[in-house]
Amino acid sequence: RFTKKIETYQAQHKEYTGTITLGSTTPSYDLETQIDKTFPTEHITTSMIQETTKKFIGEIDQVPPIFSAIKKEGKRLYELARQGKTTEIKSRKITISEFEILALDFPNIHFRVACSKGTYIRSLAYDFGKALNSGSHLSALRRTKIGDFQVDHAVTINSFLEDFGLEADEKN
Repeated sequence: RFTKKIETYQAQHKEYTGTITLGSTTPSYDLETQIDKTFPTEHITTSMIQETTKKFIGEIDQVPPIFSAIKKEGKRLYELARQGKTTEIKSRKITISEFEILALDFPNIHFRVACSKGTYIRSLAYDFGKALNSGSHLSALRRTKIGDFQVDHAVTINSFLEDFGLEADEKN
């Protein structure tokens, strides 16, 4: 019965931390695929990076990556992408409420972002590189919050099982 609540949780506001790597792109916008293009980065400054984050805060149009589970004409986009096919993907309205640079370890940008359902952080990484007149891809990602659930308040599976009086051999 609890699975009926999944949509409620998925619709909640999310928060992520991750790393954007400047100077190269991949077809999947992350490390699922190999680097396909490289770009200059010498012109990028710390202040440019900080200013560029502001362009992504608020309601924006975002085009999901072709390597996504979105269905088009009954097929998942990632299936088309893996066959080497391309298709037009319509942009969607998403909301980014916070976009913070946590650290710069050039060419890596460590960030935190709070966003609405439907946001593709891979697309954010790709678009961020374009906004810097370069290229970039997502090289690390961790969801740290969804609604009221935060990774900082998470428990280990063993602790969870202990709360229910289960022992190691009862786990299976």
